[in-house]
Amino acid sequence: MTILQLKYVITIANSSSMREAASKLYVSQPALSATIRELEQELNIKIFERNNKGINVTEQGREFVNYAKQAVNQYEIIEDRYFSGGERKKHFSVSMQHYVFGIHAFVNAIKKIDYPKYNYSVYETRTEEVLSDVRKQKSEVGIIAYTKSNEAVIKKLFREFNLEFFPLFHKESCAYVWKEHPLAGEKELSLEDLREYPFLSFDQSSDSEFYLSEEPLSDYDFPKIIKSTDRATSAELMAALNGYSIGTGAMTKSISLKDEFLSIKLKEQDPVTVGYILLKNHKLSEIGKTYVEELKKIS
Repeated sequence: MTILQLKYVITIANSSSMREAASKLYVSQPALSATIRELEQELNIKIFERNNKGINVTEQGREFVNYAKQAVNQYEIIEDRYFSGGERKKHFSVSMQHYVFGIHAFVNAIKKIDYPKYNYSVYETRTEEVLSDVRKQKSEVGIIAYTKSNEAVIKKLFREFNLEFFPLFHKESCAYVWKEHPLAGEKELSLEDLREYPFLSFDQSSDSEFYLSEEPLSDYDFPKIIKSTDRATSAELMAALNGYSIGTGAMTKSISLKDEFLSIKLKEQDPVTVGYILLKNHKLSEIGKTYVEELKKIS
């Protein structure tokens, strides 16, 4: 089995016929068919079913195509990093909980060091995945927060994952509401004041949801909860349903949301510590150092 064969399989799966796939790949149809037959025989599976209307991917084939895509993607990353001619692309990735300031720091770092070639990634994701991404070095830097409620568990995970945490700032718990929310003019709110409105929470999809929550006061019994995995979705729901979320109150300006949301101090408190994580003893890249410098400025 070769990378070329895997690329052939992916192209065929995205084509309506073997002829179309052969045309895309600039090979003859008989040669392409022969290559796929050899691969199927080697693996002892049937990847494609051929009929008068064209080709269909089998159930076994669908699973194989998914693995093939992953393998080709990883190969292309290695190829880009180690075999490309001339100057190599710079690589850098960040994983974070849902914090706008982390994206602003990312933008500022890119503007500060504008390499001729680069391949960067930003993953705004769940707590467990932020930890895992940095542990596996999918991301060089992770941005994460914990509260008094889950501090012990998060710190235990830092130790287990061989991660080092660097605090950026500590904040009181605040409620975020849309600027036209009925309670938008209040100086301070209690959870009882907000009881009739839906609470927007970021879904952790984990058995340890409470311990991995990125919001303060996650042990409170909110009567109305809506969970999502996307910051923009949560913002739309907050505006449409007069919902609210709870966070640090660190309101950096969002390009898309502008001044649409307000931060109001909560009477109930579960202070938040926000910081960044690195793999222990990791030496930051040049862009990584610049990113951390920008994080410290924003926070």
